Amino acid sequence: MANDRPYKLPTPITRDARVLEYGIKMDLINECIEEHKAMLPRYEYLENLYLGFHNIFKRPEKDDWKPDHRLAVGFPRYIADTFIGYAYGKPIKLQSPDEEFDEALQVFGKRNAIRDHNKELAKSACKYGHAFEYMYQNEETETRVTKFTPRQMFIVYDDSVAERALFAVRYGRHGLKSKTPGEIYGEVLTPSEIIPFDNDKLGEAEINPYGKIPVVEWKLNEERIGLYEPVAGLVETYNAALGEKANDVESFAEAYLAIMGAELDEDGIRHIRDNRIINLYGTDNAKDVLIQFLQKPTADGTQENLLDRLETLIYETAMVANISDESFGSATSGTALAYKIQAMSNLAESFDGKVEKSIRKRLKLFCTLSTNTTNPDAYEDVEITFTRNVPKNLLEEAQTAAQLSGIVSHETQLKGLSIVDNAKAELEKIKDEDSELSSVIDKAFTGDK
Repeated sequence: MANDRPYKLPTPITRDARVLEYGIKMDLINECIEEHKAMLPRYEYLENLYLGFHNIFKRPEKDDWKPDHRLAVGFPRYIADTFIGYAYGKPIKLQSPDEEFDEALQVFGKRNAIRDHNKELAKSACKYGHAFEYMYQNEETETRVTKFTPRQMFIVYDDSVAERALFAVRYGRHGLKSKTPGEIYGEVLTPSEIIPFDNDKLGEAEINPYGKIPVVEWKLNEERIGLYEPVAGLVETYNAALGEKANDVESFAEAYLAIMGAELDEDGIRHIRDNRIINLYGTDNAKDVLIQFLQKPTADGTQENLLDRLETLIYETAMVANISDESFGSATSGTALAYKIQAMSNLAESFDGKVEKSIRKRLKLFCTLSTNTTNPDAYEDVEITFTRNVPKNLLEEAQTAAQLSGIVSHETQLKGLSIVDNAKAELEKIKDEDSELSSVIDKAFTGDK
């Protein structure tokens, strides 16, 4: 059935809180990997939905004489990309009152193409329900980050009330060209060590420079359910209904012509088929001859109603607006538009809380190294700002900012303008321009050149 899930819903991998006291053993790693493998069919299914490889293509083939169209509509990809574009199409802004640390953050962001990195992490979280960010040091002792999907990595939490992370595991399989094809390899990341393993053997441990597990989990929600996962059954049903509708159209186009009361030879049949002219003569009972197309009963109205209902339910259940719909452009004001995307806005606000929590964990890891900052608590004062990617009326923004003059600080005024990426940097530019202008005026009055 289209609504049957080929997997179980995700559950965090947990172990006794004292497990690290006994050291990491390969038996423990293999046990956790086997438990993680049970979730791989789910991740593969969600990935295929995004790529367009839906279950409609896996259905048994019909007889050769029956039309058998397989159509898949890319609702999952549209839902995920639309939501990411709306929620994180504008870069997440980080600003610290500590100028030195703020500059370090800007350098870190440029080195890691952090805007694209954040969007890719958010997209993976939308696809699978969660994703992982891995922080490491490169050969130049620069702090770098990369992304892993839950198909490649998992975190093991303890069974205490706090659910603390015990260790993380990144693993894969050797390719066919390897000496041990199919064998598992990877690494275990603990707060103190990074331990490689290969073919059921632990390698020599390296010191973890961060003193914490260098992995941050990004979650779409606490249940780790993907954005389009709740509508997977609706999407599969929509594909099936659309395919059957295409089959009905082909059956109608290939309707049989029935001629009853007259006998036709092969030449007569060929003449009617090629010239599309029916001319029967030489019979005494011409009034009894019946010529008509045989047509199967049509359910076009029922099919259209079903498709419309399914499409509406898909967007409503996923809580993502169908911005391609003609009625969506009928919003004549910002308030009307806000009502149309209210559900998507609520979803984005909920995700923002999870993203902010993950970014603060990233910054906390960043601050553990003296090569990044001398203040290990600098991350606590960083302000994280999310900006929705919606059409902006710059005139209204400018008028609002002007009306706030004398009520709020200049920095707060500038933050209300979508064209300003960094309010503090903009204030510095204004200060420099004012200083330069004052210098020019002074020179004009004093006669200096």
